Amino acid sequence: MVSKVVILVGQSPVSWEEATTNLIKEAQASLRHITRILVTEFDVKMKEDGSVDAFRVKAEVSFRIEVK
Repeated sequence: MVSKVVILVGQSPVSWEEATTNLIKEAQASLRHITRILVTEFDVKMKEDGSVDAFRVKAEVSFRIEVK
């Protein structure tokens, strides 16, 4: 078995949990055979007035490569 790892960033105006859910949903919509998602970073994008613009998560998504 061979796996590939890609780095994805999910974001949400509400929470890191929602940002993670958004990332997982997008990964599942575009990648097949996902074997692992490792969240590696959390951060917050700020607006100029100091309020929160978006909660963001960065994750490594591993998936099996299809061999034909």
